Amino acid sequence: MLFPTRRSDPGLYPHRHGLYFSFFHALNWQVAIGAPTTLFMQQLGADSFQLGLVVSWTFLLTPVQVIATAFLPRIGFKRLVLAGWDARAWCLLVPIGLALLAPTERVPWMIYAMTLATFCYSVVRAVGTGSMTTWIYQLVPSEIRGRYWATEQLMAGTAVVGALLCYAGLFAILPVYRAFLVQYVVAFAAAWLASRHLHALPDVERPKIMNLEKIVTDTPRWITEPGLFRTYLWMSVPLFVLITPIAPFVAFHLRGTTQLGNSSILMLTMLTYFGLMAANLVMRSRMDEIGAKPFFRLSYLAHAAIAVGWILFLVTNGRWLILLPVLFFLQGVASGCWTSANLNYLAKILPESNRALPVSIHGAVITFLGGCSPVLWGLFLKGGADGTTLSVPVFIAFFSSLLVGCIVLLALLDSLPEKAGRADPLINGTWLIRPFRSMANLINLIEPSSSTKQPPDPPK
Repeated sequence: MLFPTRRSDPGLYPHRHGLYFSFFHALNWQVAIGAPTTLFMQQLGADSFQLGLVVSWTFLLTPVQVIATAFLPRIGFKRLVLAGWDARAWCLLVPIGLALLAPTERVPWMIYAMTLATFCYSVVRAVGTGSMTTWIYQLVPSEIRGRYWATEQLMAGTAVVGALLCYAGLFAILPVYRAFLVQYVVAFAAAWLASRHLHALPDVERPKIMNLEKIVTDTPRWITEPGLFRTYLWMSVPLFVLITPIAPFVAFHLRGTTQLGNSSILMLTMLTYFGLMAANLVMRSRMDEIGAKPFFRLSYLAHAAIAVGWILFLVTNGRWLILLPVLFFLQGVASGCWTSANLNYLAKILPESNRALPVSIHGAVITFLGGCSPVLWGLFLKGGADGTTLSVPVFIAFFSSLLVGCIVLLALLDSLPEKAGRADPLINGTWLIRPFRSMANLINLIEPSSSTKQPPDPPK
């Protein structure tokens, strides 16, 4: 059974509110910062730069998450998370209003309003994101955490895949703006329901945050001093910069220059999630046996294959539509491999007693720099007289840079040493189905000793 009950799973039932939150959360973020918003921006007539901004807000606002974490000792986990969650639903009233207006031609102020709304959504999201996983981690007893995270992934994955199927069907039977209206209303309702379940969770003891002086003095040292961490950090940045723009610009290009409709693009997006899940299921039983490096290699090879496939698709003017299901599935496989390998490798190269700051640095650096990429590429990818399509030659150049980058990273991979043996994952939960945005969850400036307290009794 998907939802735990007293009879089906009495151990998880007291913690059901956290699981229900993840289910409704998935219904919210899948629309608000996922493929439907990319398609909505295209429908409004946004250009590639405006789309790049909307996509990048989640990554570029990482500093807000760091600042928000500093308030944990004063206001605690629950109040900080709720401060972000209670506000984010209201940001969705903007696309709901725009969908009701249903413009028949490009109206610039509507595009600006949508860009601002996603900025505000990403700000309040950043406020509540950084401490959510740590809060849940402390609420759930250690003996059932594995089952809890597995159930959370299943519930969130079911929500995402089910929503994409339903939304694809909506585009097939409703006028386009009516379909968008239903999606954003569902996302608004899901945010409200998720917030209700968060309110039902108990708070935990307020943590201690790392000394500010230590953060300021040690951060430059971790980034610049020669060592394995610095080498791995600057190997991670190029890949993240190269792959962050793929999903939004691919959807934007397909919708604007091919015969594929919104329904088909959402079905292709669903294949990406299937690829993610398949990659993680395969790696779950093999990562401890063979280590992270083979999965880094598989990720680089898969991304190189994606680059070659898209170059072939673009130079033939989109004739090879049969490639698209394979490319979208491979995108999920490649992302899943890299994310899981990254979490495993970081756990191996950093001692547990001195892990929080460098892991936070790694997450913050790759997330922020990766977020700059869609904005910069968006400036050069503008095509057509009004910029509402992508320049095919520049898009080919983008995928060519991805191919070259993957070849270089494959050559450098052998220089990374790896310890044999098992390593516990650094984060748990629904990162499986949103791997790159979840890299921001690595940012955790809480003192390790303050996050190991006995969890309070859950609500009955």
